[in-house]
Amino acid sequence: MKRRVVVTGMGCVTPFGVGLDILWDNLKKGKSGIRYLNLDKEKHLVHIGGQIPEFDSSQYVDAKDARRMDKFILCSMVAATIAIEDSKLDLEKEDLTRFGVIAGSAAGGLETIQKNHEVMTVRGYHKCSPFMVPMMICNMAAGKISIKYGLRGPSKSIVTACSTGAHSIGDAARLIQYNEADIMIAGGAEAGICDLGIGAFTSAKTLSKHNEEPTKASRPYDINRDGFIMSEGAGILVLEEREHAIKRGAKIYAELTGYGQSSDAYDMVAPDPNGNGVILAIENALKEANLKPQDIDYINAHGTSTHAGDIAESKAVEKLFKNKNENKKLLMSSTKSMTGHMLGGAGSVEAIISIMALNEGIVPPTINLENQDPECGNLNYVANVAQEKQMTHVMSNSFGFGGHNSVLIFNKGN
Repeated sequence: MKRRVVVTGMGCVTPFGVGLDILWDNLKKGKSGIRYLNLDKEKHLVHIGGQIPEFDSSQYVDAKDARRMDKFILCSMVAATIAIEDSKLDLEKEDLTRFGVIAGSAAGGLETIQKNHEVMTVRGYHKCSPFMVPMMICNMAAGKISIKYGLRGPSKSIVTACSTGAHSIGDAARLIQYNEADIMIAGGAEAGICDLGIGAFTSAKTLSKHNEEPTKASRPYDINRDGFIMSEGAGILVLEEREHAIKRGAKIYAELTGYGQSSDAYDMVAPDPNGNGVILAIENALKEANLKPQDIDYINAHGTSTHAGDIAESKAVEKLFKNKNENKKLLMSSTKSMTGHMLGGAGSVEAIISIMALNEGIVPPTINLENQDPECGNLNYVANVAQEKQMTHVMSNSFGFGGHNSVLIFNKGN
């Protein structure tokens, strides 16, 4: 029989700053974290994004060690430190061979690659940093977390583009369910705002060019949306076997009851226009959670503010949740309207947001939704203002380039 998995700690770094409180406070108020980027405007067509404000990492990571980390690793370390402190785990009392990490990134150390390429171009290829490889590779977030805490259980990195964070949580839960670990650190991170990252996504014609009003640029489901806002961030959860958590008197935020995966098998970057992959992932998550669509109270949508993506997800949700949606009881919002798209960090940060909504009975809004696109259907997207609602089951959707789909379901963890 599968063991039950609960969430006992959470930590994050987002465009709003370090920690959960500043993130949640801004989301409840419908505030945007999008601003002008610290990049040369003459080089770029896109001038806006969700850049993490500068912060002092010394209370979380040794200063010398921090200089040898790409920003995505550093943010993962900070978020993991906050999550472990939040969980109140006493590592001296834990079997660290049963304590593991799954932490990933969609693109890894883009800024590290860019900086070293610039050095090598000017000074020669032998002048790149000896730390370039460990700074850029996606698995090093998991590696550094396990090293810091001496965690000798399963340790690996999952890379599924923008569904990385959610897949990391789901796969970490599987290890606990099937008795390969008792505790797992899980999540994702991204820090790709640099000339290389912004330039590449601009060339792909995926980013919003709404430079005049940064806070209004991310507008999921709005007919005037023109692309997503690239952001940075990291979200880390402490997952724990339920009886283990109860025995040590841990605070339980939620129980992870459902995890569904699928592939669109359709296109390299475009979603299946009919949402078939999304439907399959949601059905798989509901099946594992032993729930029906009408049991879900809130969906934190992938909702990137792209034309095709918003429509495909909306079609899938409308089809599956038809009966509940007729009277608009199902609430679905895109918090990317406020945070932007944190790519590999999005799924785990949004899982945290979903859990906070569940615990506080507050559904964060989709801001900037002024003229709802008819092609996005007739869902209740919680436009512009948060809504109070007592909830039992919440869902978090994450989808990535390559057709990767991941869906998580949480309940109150009774």
